[in-house]
Amino acid sequence: MENFKQKLPRIKTFLFDVDGVLTNGQVFLMENGEFVRNMNSKDGYALQLAVKKGYRIAIITGGSSQIVKKALNGLGIEDVFLKQSDKLQCYKDYIHEHGLNEEEILYMGDDLPDYEVMKRVGVATCPKNSAHEIKEICIYISGNNGGEGCVRDIIEQVMRSQDKWEITGW
Repeated sequence: MENFKQKLPRIKTFLFDVDGVLTNGQVFLMENGEFVRNMNSKDGYALQLAVKKGYRIAIITGGSSQIVKKALNGLGIEDVFLKQSDKLQCYKDYIHEHGLNEEEILYMGDDLPDYEVMKRVGVATCPKNSAHEIKEICIYISGNNGGEGCVRDIIEQVMRSQDKWEITGW
């Protein structure tokens, strides 16, 4: 059986949840009714670099924040699926539409709505502070909590395994 590191060179597509993965899960309610989330700039850097290097990236979230969608679009991520009460169906539609091979997909989620998708992908990963049931099915648990660089951690590992991670501007 292959270990985690042996699977990384096959990854072509990244799928991520938002709350608890790209954010720390804390949501602040503003007076105008908007929810404010905190995202990690290192995760943002890795996401935009992965887009530039040709990886397919999609976000599947139950949340409905247009601000989050705008921020992710600004990083070059076009496939942002909001208000997904059935993440598995969204996932099935997405892989069918793009003809994706499940073994070439990495998914990072943190809680029960991510469970069914994570059981299907080639590499299931999660932040350190994920739900117990999620940790049980993951091949890799980041040393970082959600919103604290776990996305950067996994993207960098995949890109390094494929010699695509580079230090520029030095």
